[in-house]
Amino acid sequence: MRQHERRHPYERHHPPHRDRRSRPGGLTCARVLQRHDIPVTVYDLDASPAVRDQGGTLDMHPDTGQHALRAADLLDDFLTLARPEGQQMRMVGADGRIVFDGIPPEADTTEGNPEIDRGQLRGLLLDSLKPDTVHWAHKLTRVEPLGDGVHRLHFADGTTTDADLVIGADGAWSKVRSLLTNATPRYTGVTFVETGFNDVDTRHPRLAALTAAGTMMALHNQQGFIAQRNSGGHIRVYVAMRTDEDWHQRAGLDLTDTAAVQGALLDRFTGWGDPLLGFITDTDTGYINRPLYALPVPHTWTHTPGLTLLGDAAHLMSPFSGMGANLTMRDGADLAQALVSNTTIDRAVTAYEKILLPRSVEAAEGAAGAIDDAFSPDGAARVLAHMTQHH
Repeated sequence: MRQHERRHPYERHHPPHRDRRSRPGGLTCARVLQRHDIPVTVYDLDASPAVRDQGGTLDMHPDTGQHALRAADLLDDFLTLARPEGQQMRMVGADGRIVFDGIPPEADTTEGNPEIDRGQLRGLLLDSLKPDTVHWAHKLTRVEPLGDGVHRLHFADGTTTDADLVIGADGAWSKVRSLLTNATPRYTGVTFVETGFNDVDTRHPRLAALTAAGTMMALHNQQGFIAQRNSGGHIRVYVAMRTDEDWHQRAGLDLTDTAAVQGALLDRFTGWGDPLLGFITDTDTGYINRPLYALPVPHTWTHTPGLTLLGDAAHLMSPFSGMGANLTMRDGADLAQALVSNTTIDRAVTAYEKILLPRSVEAAEGAAGAIDDAFSPDGAARVLAHMTQHH
């Protein structure tokens, strides 16, 4: 089969103590390749699909995420799971009063950005793949160049596999990226402390009403709350603050001590209104510290036969881009389509990277500006102006 004589593994590696969210771009790539009868193997560190929480909710944009789902022949399945009402964007003042409420039209879900839980999206993609496509419990330790674009993947269990194309869909702390560039993620200056609430309409009606059907944001003095309505009566909340990366260590705080973390957060959010402070005091899940990282902008690399990147491995950026998962999935679909359309792997990857790199740089620049705006001294006014303009 011309360039497709070997399999095309891509490695999804989640280093310990780092962001371990699902990465749908690689699964999208695998799905599109299989639709065109191109063999692909997925290597995943996780022991099984159900080993961990998959994270919050995602909005799928027509020209990126939905475009990729259409290429994967999964758009109709997505729309049966999606929540168009989740597009609601609400801005709340530090006193808890609503200052902006952007409610989307009820119809035309494909023209908007309907929401879907990360776990549901990942399940949709996994279920679409052929049996045994994903090899679970495979931790990549190194990638060895063998020449002529062929690389050997070494895993922690002592096994190896050779590939004529290794697609690094392995996230923020990519092992594959280290063969292409010396760039490493840098702390953005902002940390999220994640918490959550279950059966919210019954158990936490005040917080449910404040969050509404989509996303609620409150910003003040380089701090804030971001609450997202998920399916199944769950709200996921990020208590956000511009702070030192080791803020908890400086405070002598044990992150597993829920009461101590709660007290530290309440001290930091002194003066905020009671409705918002409920997002700290009424937690059902405890707290997870999530410092936000981003790759330097611009992040590019010199084309290297047999290797390429997609998603966070290629363009890790702050979640304030609103584009992370969407770009990741578009990356996966574009790479797969390039492999289908070109006569050699190298031509395909070259064509893909000519699209990927400038698109990634533009998005990353926007994301860096957005997080700086949101956590500036006048962040609330800046974000409110943006929301008003776009609704």
